[in-house]
Amino acid sequence: MLRDNDRYNEQVKPNSAFLNELKEKLPEFFTKDGSFDMDKFKTQLKDKNINELSEGYQLDFIGKDYARRQAGEMPGTVIVPDKEQNHGEGKESKNLFFTGDNLEVLRHLQNNYQNKIDVIYIDPPYNTGSDGFVYPDSFEYSDDKLKEMFGLSDDQVERLKSIQGKSSHSAWLTFMYPRLVLAKRILSKDGTFFMSIDDNEVANAKECLDEIFGESNFVGFFSWNKSQNPPSLSKTIRHKLEYVICYNFNLTNSARFFGGMIEGGDSPLYNGGNDESILEFPRNSVIFNIEDGTYKPLSSEKVSLLNTVIVKNKINQNSFKLKGKFRWKQKSLVTEIRQGTKILIKSKSFTPRYARENKRYMIPSDFIGTSEKVGTNEYGRKEVENLLGEGVFSFPKPTSLIKYLINMVGYTKKKLRVLDFFAGSSTTADAVMQLNAEDGGHRKFIMVQLPEKTYHTNKDGKEVPTKGGKTAYDVGFKSIDEISRERIRRAAKKIKEENELTLPKDFDGSFKHYRVVAPTKQTLEDIDKFDPNNTNLFTNMVDSFSSKNLNVAGDASGEQTILTTWLAQDGYSFDTEVEDKQFGNYHAYLVDDRLYLINEGWSSDQTKELLNQLGKNELHLQSIVLFGYSFNIAELRELESGLKQLDSKVTLIKRY
Repeated sequence: MLRDNDRYNEQVKPNSAFLNELKEKLPEFFTKDGSFDMDKFKTQLKDKNINELSEGYQLDFIGKDYARRQAGEMPGTVIVPDKEQNHGEGKESKNLFFTGDNLEVLRHLQNNYQNKIDVIYIDPPYNTGSDGFVYPDSFEYSDDKLKEMFGLSDDQVERLKSIQGKSSHSAWLTFMYPRLVLAKRILSKDGTFFMSIDDNEVANAKECLDEIFGESNFVGFFSWNKSQNPPSLSKTIRHKLEYVICYNFNLTNSARFFGGMIEGGDSPLYNGGNDESILEFPRNSVIFNIEDGTYKPLSSEKVSLLNTVIVKNKINQNSFKLKGKFRWKQKSLVTEIRQGTKILIKSKSFTPRYARENKRYMIPSDFIGTSEKVGTNEYGRKEVENLLGEGVFSFPKPTSLIKYLINMVGYTKKKLRVLDFFAGSSTTADAVMQLNAEDGGHRKFIMVQLPEKTYHTNKDGKEVPTKGGKTAYDVGFKSIDEISRERIRRAAKKIKEENELTLPKDFDGSFKHYRVVAPTKQTLEDIDKFDPNNTNLFTNMVDSFSSKNLNVAGDASGEQTILTTWLAQDGYSFDTEVEDKQFGNYHAYLVDDRLYLINEGWSSDQTKELLNQLGKNELHLQSIVLFGYSFNIAELRELESGLKQLDSKVTLIKRY
């Protein structure tokens, strides 16, 4: 488990994440030993007549290689289930909430949510250059290790370390880059990514996202009217706008974006950008808003009437032809008329218009404001105040913004999976639940929030509220993730009260909760000292991963933590059915055709019973996964030998 991941991470290079992704998509260009065959790749490019670019530019910043390496590392944490929440109010929920560093959470999600997230929305910390964003990650490697990993000089190492604790462009990019790389991998094949950002980092964010998501997948910038009353303290500009950057993986397949519905109305058939052509309008096909009578050929600014037309009772009594630059060809005109589209001529200029009877979709504008029924930050603040009280959380986005963005790409999809790995006050979760209440949808949310404290402890051991956390601390919230989860609960309660008669019976107003936690220093030392060749076990390593020994709430046993972490690693969702399996007095877990052995206590009796069930076809397995720290060398050898003699083709996987 952690030891295996540490060994892997020691070998990670800045391009490991890229090569792993390339191997998954183009395995034919890799040799048996995992090396990339560059010559074969270049030959294939030439065969396909692809020109190499001789000039170009790319994003570069202090810490980029370090950030690329972070994107390729395995998790150094475990997933601790919140037993009280997950067996209580969240038991039936399909929504997820993770408390922990989002980089680690995203690493875990690479296995069981790869290509499964439909929409990602994030509102990351902004780099304001003052007391806003400060690079929170630390370089855990020594100077010599940094030199070895990246081939850096002494000066370059000092430059890299200089971004620690700094609010700089390089620091912000080093923080964001690995998170965005991992986010890309879990987006579905036609998934959409949204990121809110202000003008301090919008240019760097665009270059960073172009490199990671691909410039061809860039949809555009949406300008959001964030405030009706922007502060007037600035000496230059009163900032009223923020931006939402959008990328979509399905643009080449004509992905359709939705900006609302148009009720009735008509549109011009004239299109000045097209070539001139002639359209013939059949008898009784046009509605006129001019006087009845006989109209002879004429020319106006945009069109020419080519033959006489008789209008009676506001309808053309004979066919007539118009010459101009039209939106449709003759075939399209006939098809539209057959489908009920109305053709209108409202003036004696004879410029035609068309109106479809049904509602039609409107492409979104690049400006998001009141006309899109999207509120400002002031409205977002009121939403949180109504749920949690005044001053508990600063600068929340309004739910109307998130709802608008989700509907922009999912207006016909009611089963989207939405991820926000900078959850904040869980505006995104609130928005998802509101949408489900409005249209009976089954969208699911995944929230990730760092347990950032609202207080610090002084030298006397006394808790002192932070500058911005006093109000939250005073009402009982000791961390941001607590605020986030409580908002979901209260928002769900409000939604249920306001939609009591129309709310679907299967409305999901809760979540399962997991904490992503690093093992204690003592546990890491025990892992480092462990020798799998010892005949006796020196400590119970399973218990080291219980909630109690990891110093977090949740009442999870070490066995539950290890199993949860492994299920995610093996690609299973967090609502996977797990069957309890007994071998004498030993408790194991069966998921599909995979058996998990975690606790100590396995002996010859259990091995015999397992082999007996396999031999009689009472149990069908593809693999057995065991916690190496719970088995001494004799137990392992006996189990390995028995499986080989049985010739059952069961793979034994040992994890440390």
